[in-house]
Amino acid sequence: GAERVVTGVVPAVGGCGPRWLLAGHGEKKFLRMNSNSYLGLGFHPDVLAAAEEAARIFGTGPGAVRFISGTYAPHLDLEARLARFHGRQACMLFSAAYSAVMGVLPPLINDETAVLSDALNHNSIINAIRLARPAAKLVYRHLDMADLEARLKECRGQAKRLIVVTDGIFSMRGDSAPLAELTALCRTEEPHFPEGIITVVDDSHGVGAFGNTGRGVEEVCNARADILVATLGKAFGVNGGYVVTSRQVIDFLRESSPFYIYSNPISPAEAAAAARAVKLAAGDQGAQRLERLRHLTRRLTRGFKDLGLETIANDHPIVPLLTRDTERTNKLAKELFEAGILATGLAYPVVPRGDEEIRFQVSALHTETDIDLVLDTLASSLKKDERTA
Repeated sequence: GAERVVTGVVPAVGGCGPRWLLAGHGEKKFLRMNSNSYLGLGFHPDVLAAAEEAARIFGTGPGAVRFISGTYAPHLDLEARLARFHGRQACMLFSAAYSAVMGVLPPLINDETAVLSDALNHNSIINAIRLARPAAKLVYRHLDMADLEARLKECRGQAKRLIVVTDGIFSMRGDSAPLAELTALCRTEEPHFPEGIITVVDDSHGVGAFGNTGRGVEEVCNARADILVATLGKAFGVNGGYVVTSRQVIDFLRESSPFYIYSNPISPAEAAAAARAVKLAAGDQGAQRLERLRHLTRRLTRGFKDLGLETIANDHPIVPLLTRDTERTNKLAKELFEAGILATGLAYPVVPRGDEEIRFQVSALHTETDIDLVLDTLASSLKKDERTA
C-alpha cells in the first residue's frame, strides 16, 4: 500500500511517550509501535548536538567515495569506537546495513565455497548469496541445530571453504540464533574444510537492544561470530551499517567490496551522531535505557499472555502477536490504526501462511501508559470479536 508520511513529532507529555503526526490525518496523534529506534537515541540532545556540530564543520554530505576524498575524521572515530564496543580489531562502515551484508558476503565466496543459511534469514542475506553464486547453497530449518549439523556434514567434500550465516535477532519474530551451539558445531566440522568455516552474523536488531550491555546475541549467548554485521539505524538511532572482525579481513574488504569502494559513506554528521550514540549506549545512560526497555517489553509480553494471545518471549523489544491468519491480521492492524496505534501487520506472502502476526516494537521512549493503551485496545478488540461470534 501507499507509504504513510510523517509530518511531525509531538514531544512526550502527561505520562505518555512522543506521538507522531501523519499526512492526511490532521492533528490526530499516533503512538508509534513499529520503529526500530529501540533506545530512542535519535532524539537525545547530545546526539543531535554532535550531528549539528559536524555538519557545520564538514557540510551535509561526504562529497566523494572514501578512497577519493570522502573519508573524514568522524568516520575513523566511529570505526574505532565500534571496534572497541564489540571487542574486535577493526571496523568498516557502509552506507546501510543492507549494503554491509551485500558488501561483506560476496567477496568471501567463490566457486569453491559452500554457504549454509537459516531458513528465515533477512532478504539482504538471501540476495547477497544470490549475487555471490557459491558452489553450493544449503538452507537449514529455522534455529534447528540438529538440521544445521546434518547440513554441515552434507557439505563435506563439496567445498574448500564453508560460510555459515544467520541473523542474530530475526526481524519478524524477535527470536534469536543459538550462537553458542552454532559456533560449537562449526568448530567440530571445521577440519573437514581445507579453508575452514567462517561464521557470519547480522545482528542489526540485536546490537544496542539485546543483552545486559546491549552487545546483542553474542553477549546473550556468550559466543562470538568470526564476522559481525550490524546497523547504526536501529538502536543507535542514526543511519548506516558496519562490519567488525579481524584487521586482516577488514583490510581485504576495503580493497574488494564494491558496496564500500563505489558508494558514498554516511555523512560526517551522521558518523559523529552515531559515535555519540554508541558512547551513550555503552555508558550509564545506555544501561538505564536498556533496563527500561526490558521492563516495558516484559510488561507487553505479560499483557499478551494475560489476554490469551500468542507471542514469543525473548526479552527483545520485538514482541510479535501471532494471529496465524491473514484476515485477522489485517483487521486487527486496521483497528489499532483507528485507535491511534502504529503497528505492522505481517501477512502472507511477507511471512509464510500460518505465521501471520502483528509486530510490536518497544522503545525506551515509551511509557507504561503507552503499553497499557496497546493492551486495552487489544482487549476491546477481543471483546468485540466475542460479541460478533
